[in-house]
Amino acid sequence: MSSTDLQIIQNKIYEVRSCRIMLDSDLAELYQVETKVLKQAVRRNIDRFPPDFMFELSENEDNSLKNSLRSQIVTSNEPTKGGSRYKPFAFTEQGVAMLSSVLRSPTAITVNIAIMRAFVLLRQMATGYNELLKRIEELEESTDAQFSEVYAALTKILSTPSPPPRKPIGFITQASKQKSQ
Repeated sequence: MSSTDLQIIQNKIYEVRSCRIMLDSDLAELYQVETKVLKQAVRRNIDRFPPDFMFELSENEDNSLKNSLRSQIVTSNEPTKGGSRYKPFAFTEQGVAMLSSVLRSPTAITVNIAIMRAFVLLRQMATGYNELLKRIEELEESTDAQFSEVYAALTKILSTPSPPPRKPIGFITQASKQKSQ
């Protein structure tokens, strides 16, 4: 599979309940089977799918995902994206790996390998983001220390009171005294 295919797979990975998942309809599309066929295979082998491998989305989670999908894709003609009567299955990375033992077609094997690579790339990207975030925080700390000195000097300059008005120096005539009064 190409990098474009990996990008398509990555776009089908969502975060729900603080874990990355793929929906049954997206997996069925990738495996080139109907969603109901995929669900039947899972139900026949349900002991292979503990809750940390696969779970049903709650109605709120399902609606939230559908809303985010609608915002990403303005309109969708696919019936699998909106009109299912059943709650969708959400498969974690381990659940997707377990699907390879349930669906044994050559397409399923190829797609499964690509999906595993997509999950690995997402993990690597997340690690890269964490390292970048750490560097930014370190940079903020060092610049904060430097700028705190500048702020302190500016505060000192701005907080010093202005000197009291001084009496003019020079020769004062009677005429200049009358003008100032």
